[in-house]
Amino acid sequence: MTLPAAEPGVADHSISIVIPVYQGERTLAGVLDEIEPLTRLSITPDGYTFQVEEVLLVFDHGPDNSASTIRDITTQYPFARGIWLSKNFGQHAATLAGMASSGGDWIVTLDEDGQHDPQAIGGMLDTAMREQASVVYAKPTNPAPHGALRNSASKGAKYLLTKLSGSGAAADYQSYRLMLGNIGRSVAAYAGSGVYLDVAIGWVAARVTTSPVELREEGERSSGYSARRLFSHFWRMILTTGTRGLRLVSGLGVVFALVGVVFAVVIFIQRLAGDIAIQGWASLSVLVLLSAGFILFSLGVIAEYIGINVNMAMGKPPYLITTDPADGPLGRTRKSVQ
Repeated sequence: MTLPAAEPGVADHSISIVIPVYQGERTLAGVLDEIEPLTRLSITPDGYTFQVEEVLLVFDHGPDNSASTIRDITTQYPFARGIWLSKNFGQHAATLAGMASSGGDWIVTLDEDGQHDPQAIGGMLDTAMREQASVVYAKPTNPAPHGALRNSASKGAKYLLTKLSGSGAAADYQSYRLMLGNIGRSVAAYAGSGVYLDVAIGWVAARVTTSPVELREEGERSSGYSARRLFSHFWRMILTTGTRGLRLVSGLGVVFALVGVVFAVVIFIQRLAGDIAIQGWASLSVLVLLSAGFILFSLGVIAEYIGINVNMAMGKPPYLITTDPADGPLGRTRKSVQ
């Protein structure tokens, strides 16, 4: 749906768009072409006027030539601005960096691959105003174009996260979001290293809702998420939900203890009845292996929590914004000496 242009004047709502850029060489220019009409005064289906005032392109040191693409775009479009990170920090950290650098009444985050249609921003804004919500997630009306296996894994991860976090909003997490600017900038200011962005938003957002949006096919690029990175992404979600992971470990410990008591009672009864035979080494080995595996798993979960706290105590930043390397010493070419 194409949003109609509004009469000349001042928009009721100013919008900053944040795009984390990792592999945007082929797709980013097309996304900016779609955003450009929204930089003029536009009107939502419900009659609210809005205008995209800035597009923040956060370079996250991907493997392609996205840096040159960002430079070309910022030269072509005065509303576009490059945000340069010192190294690759990941999508959520890059999004936080863009949010911290924004200045609009609202912040919209979307992907670089063209999957998210900028024309849906008007409908998301209407939803926010209608329901007085500080955060609106895009609610896909069609399956995500990632393949059945990845879509199923994503649904399973969100289901587990919902159970662990105790929040029904986890099932609606999407990288296409609209949020109040002061909420987004506040989250970017206090979020620690390794935080999962949507969990952090849920800590402070008064009302979170969704708006129906149709997802499009990704552009001509391969996904930047390998199986290892997707698992790491999911694990960070679990660890940043709070202490429920530790409570899960405690619960498993209680279960194992009860199983041990029942097993001891059975052995004691068998001993009194004289039914204990010499055999049983196989079952004993299985019990030892299960117990040892549970202990190591528990220690691993606890170690992950300790690691997060150590990183924060040592001052590890979630991201670091620098200047374009081409404008500094690294961009200076060698000059001949006369």
